[in-house]
Amino acid sequence: MTTDKLQLQRASNAALFSLLNLTILPIIGFIVLLFTYKKTEANRIDHYYAVLGIKTNLWAAVALILVTGLMILLGGFTSPWTWVYVVSYFVIIHAMFILFATWALTRSWTGEKLKKSFLVK
Repeated sequence: MTTDKLQLQRASNAALFSLLNLTILPIIGFIVLLFTYKKTEANRIDHYYAVLGIKTNLWAAVALILVTGLMILLGGFTSPWTWVYVVSYFVIIHAMFILFATWALTRSWTGEKLKKSFLVK
């Protein structure tokens, strides 16, 4: 496998594990993403997508912690409003993270960076 193909494969894997961490393999996907990051070199496409995935997942974790904090502060887990926060978070915010990770995955297959990404320079 040539270096370019290896970088594209790693970029694709990084984006895939970012998406998996947000959906069906939380924490495990993030750990694999960190291992993928360790194999990359700066200024390469695989490094770009590994960093993008890590930042995306960290932002998602911060959002989840904020929503959990709001639930506890505004009524606890027994309040009927808890379901409003949970459903709103997953339908609006978490879905946007998943959409973004899916977009990153499809772009990683082409080997191109996202246009004007606010997450990665």
